[in-house]
Amino acid sequence: MKLIICAGAAGGLTAVILGALAAHGLEGILSASSLQSFKTAVSYQMYHSLALLLVAGLPQLKRSLAILAAWSFILGVLLFSGSIYLLTLAQLSWLGPVTPVGGLILMAGWILVLTAAIKGECNG
Repeated sequence: MKLIICAGAAGGLTAVILGALAAHGLEGILSASSLQSFKTAVSYQMYHSLALLLVAGLPQLKRSLAILAAWSFILGVLLFSGSIYLLTLAQLSWLGPVTPVGGLILMAGWILVLTAAIKGECNG
């Protein structure tokens, strides 16, 4: 769980840094559409960084499924947010198909969290 907590904290930290970059350094450099895409990537990275911390800290979840969910969040953020960062900053258009794959992996992570809760030791 230590690795998952560290990944969540590092993801949150980099989301704040990239959010500040979007707010203060990229206006005028990126088009309005690209800037909005970048901000979407930052938001999803932050949401899933916080989700990593929750998944690591909820003892009621079935551990094996919670760990799979965490890895889904990590991979999903790398593919979803990472591809958007590279699409907007480096204009690597060939990465376009990677973004929805990352989104699907994030959805799988949430399905795993739901399953981990159902199969875990929740009281009530």
